[in-house]
Amino acid sequence: MRKNLFIWQVCGVVATAVLGTILHFLFQWTNLKFFALISAVNESTWEHMKLVFIPSFLFVIIQSFWFEKECKCYWLIKGIGIIVGTLLIPILFYTLTGCFGNLSTITNVLIFIFSIVIEYFFELFLFSKLHFENKLKWLIISILVFILFLFFVFSFYPPKLPLFLDPLTKGYGLTN
Repeated sequence: MRKNLFIWQVCGVVATAVLGTILHFLFQWTNLKFFALISAVNESTWEHMKLVFIPSFLFVIIQSFWFEKECKCYWLIKGIGIIVGTLLIPILFYTLTGCFGNLSTITNVLIFIFSIVIEYFFELFLFSKLHFENKLKWLIISILVFILFLFFVFSFYPPKLPLFLDPLTKGYGLTN
């Protein structure tokens, strides 16, 4: 399982990075409100978090068909991984912005890729360490679905907080 899992995790990094990159531009390309649910509607940090979460969540569902039965704590590990990868976006962005001021586009892309790599390889580490039966599968899935719901809602009705502020337009969410 270990070698197979490593290959899956590498595929997860690539799939999440590619799909996340497509989702960065999808709404802008189509201007369809449906795509606002899953893709970035502006340049806020919150919308960039969505670009890690949505592809990771889709990948975890696909991967579950192969690994959920083999690993009793699959959903716990993947849930932790998705949350870590998603939270690394604002942690790294605000830390680096605080240290260096405005960041280049290349630095923002590197933050995105680094967050994804850390997510999947942290999961790989957890898969090697955690071997107990997790009875909280539905709680973890519910938490992930709730976070997904927040991404949907806050694309249209974001709180007026810095995390949701588009630095280019100085607006919030889809309505700017």
